[in-house]
Amino acid sequence: MSHDASDPDDVATPSAEFLDSLNPQQRQAVMHGESPLLIIAGAGTGKTTTLAHRVAWQIVSGTDPSRMLLLTFTRRAAAEMLKRVESILLSLNPEQLPNPAVAQKNTIRRIHGGTFHSVATALLRRHGNLIGLNPDFTILDRGDSEDLMNLARSELRLPKSANRFPLKGTCLDIYSRCVNTQASLELVLKKWFPWCQEHQEHLGQLFTTYTDTKERQRVLDFDDLLLFWNALAADEKAGPELRSKFDRILVDEYQDTNLLQADLLKNLCPDGTGLTAVGDDAQSIYSFRAATVRNILDFPDQFPQTTLVPLEQNYRSTPTILEVTNRVIAEAAERHRKNLWSSRHAGAKPQLVTCPDEDAQNEYVIEQILERREQGIPLTNQAVLFRASHHSMALEADLGRRNIPFVKYGGLRFLETAHIKDMICFLRLAENPLDSVAGFRVLVLLPGIGQAKASGLMQVMRESGGSLDAWQDWKAPSSVRDLWPKLLQLLRQLQSRPRNSEGGVSADIHAVRDYYTPLLETAYDNVAPRVNDLKQLEAIASRYRSRGEFLTEMALDPPTSTQDLPADPMLDEDYLILSTIHSAKGLEWDSVHVIHAADGNIPADMATRSTEEVEVERRLFYVALTRAKNQLAVIRPERYYFHSRHRSDQHSLSKITRFLTPSVQEVMQCVSHGMPAPGSESAASNLIQGDTSEIRKRISRLWG
Repeated sequence: MSHDASDPDDVATPSAEFLDSLNPQQRQAVMHGESPLLIIAGAGTGKTTTLAHRVAWQIVSGTDPSRMLLLTFTRRAAAEMLKRVESILLSLNPEQLPNPAVAQKNTIRRIHGGTFHSVATALLRRHGNLIGLNPDFTILDRGDSEDLMNLARSELRLPKSANRFPLKGTCLDIYSRCVNTQASLELVLKKWFPWCQEHQEHLGQLFTTYTDTKERQRVLDFDDLLLFWNALAADEKAGPELRSKFDRILVDEYQDTNLLQADLLKNLCPDGTGLTAVGDDAQSIYSFRAATVRNILDFPDQFPQTTLVPLEQNYRSTPTILEVTNRVIAEAAERHRKNLWSSRHAGAKPQLVTCPDEDAQNEYVIEQILERREQGIPLTNQAVLFRASHHSMALEADLGRRNIPFVKYGGLRFLETAHIKDMICFLRLAENPLDSVAGFRVLVLLPGIGQAKASGLMQVMRESGGSLDAWQDWKAPSSVRDLWPKLLQLLRQLQSRPRNSEGGVSADIHAVRDYYTPLLETAYDNVAPRVNDLKQLEAIASRYRSRGEFLTEMALDPPTSTQDLPADPMLDEDYLILSTIHSAKGLEWDSVHVIHAADGNIPADMATRSTEEVEVERRLFYVALTRAKNQLAVIRPERYYFHSRHRSDQHSLSKITRFLTPSVQEVMQCVSHGMPAPGSESAASNLIQGDTSEIRKRISRLWG
């Protein structure tokens, strides 16, 4: 049963002057008491501001910062949130606070804040022994997990080609879906992977071997971090101890949680006391990661005493843009109702632009981008958004020909590049010699050591319990006679270095780089930029106090590119943003172009098999539209050529995305680019003038 924010459990003693800048809905959310609270924060409604003020309000109301837990989905979001809280507290007069010390900077350091996975890692290292977990575990990233799955598959000698047995990436997807949805393998295969149903028995065997291997090697994958944290919270003895550590738990982007995370929060806050969840069901777009919109829709049912506060005043977009976005999301099958509004000037109507084909679409986008640049809008304040990464390929080529710089979001992450993974694996092997994925990757770098020899050496290492002495007596072939003793020396040097020594991580990487660079030069092309990447990695490592902390951070929240590292090569340049819609979530630009707004692209043709999938695509389109602050254009090519139009005229006609219904189009400006509009002067000038009877007479002779 809902109640308003003036409950007896509210603490209403401190001065609330620092809340004067908030609107009434934000203020209600901030000052709510300790009963469960769900804040439905529409796009651009000041979600971060509201959550930061709520954290600050609870601190000035007397909550011990060390008993607060703030959960986010990215490290940057957590850092930004805590930075804002610190700024709020430092702006207050200490004499007005119950405890003047709360205004000190070290207050923020006492708050437990971070991503789900980073907080899980910290808690499991500290309390995992209560459920039998060795605290010295190492963490596998996505690529490492796939490799370990492949090793398990080889161990079982499962078919690699017969009957299309799923590849390692698909196997890991199936396994992860089972864990994060808490659903049986049979149900997961039937609903999400029907082409793999015939392999259910073998997949069950594979997953058992995979989990047993992780147990032997003291490694956890991303799913394990949540799984073991939930087990810790649900344990009869460990659970009460864990719950006693936190009085307030605040969760950002709650619409992006999966069923396992929702179960975890239920175990941490059984009745919802002290729990605040912030999110927007209209922006739940990560179903492919097993996130479910049901968590935020069903939150009031999970915690019956929930107060629901919608944030509806939008500070980002113009009213004309909001009119379009409101109408798009209003047609969702199920949602928490809200109507975004803005006090800003109305602004230009969003455009719906129809172009003859993709070439014309690119031409229009580039013309508009350059025109707005001339009007004073930098390229970095403009973005082109698309449903799938390949949708921008032709545009990228045209931008290159026009010498227009751009950065694309949604590409290969920095730590997924082969040479960086090699470097990380040296450190992981030193940290945990039982880590077979890291060991295997390091060993096969050496000339003369193939997969069979590498597997044999890792087996010897496992049998020795992880002692490097096990490799001391191995008779190395002549091809590695010099490299082998140097490898053992390097690993021993890394293991012997004090874990928390000053500059230790950077020194570790420098030592590995000296050993690895000659191997890099023979294994890969484009050596110079790769070596530069290694130097960048060494630079970023100087920020970390220990090798374990560095490896954990790189696995859980790696930089997406070298631009995330200290020396930003694009810092002083102006460049256009190209981005998949998924990668654009949480960002905003003055001007936004959404391209390929045709059914089959938006929504994607593979995402229309069920009403549930279509609703995810609707929310994804909504996210794209709500990134725009002042100018929005949605563009559809009328024709898609099967080959380049310069080689073939075979094409199909597109249909405008189903999410732009007549009701939505009513509040948009419909524009045709590169084709005459009906009734226009251009159209009239293209009409054939005069009498065509003579032509028809000449043709009639063929049969007259």
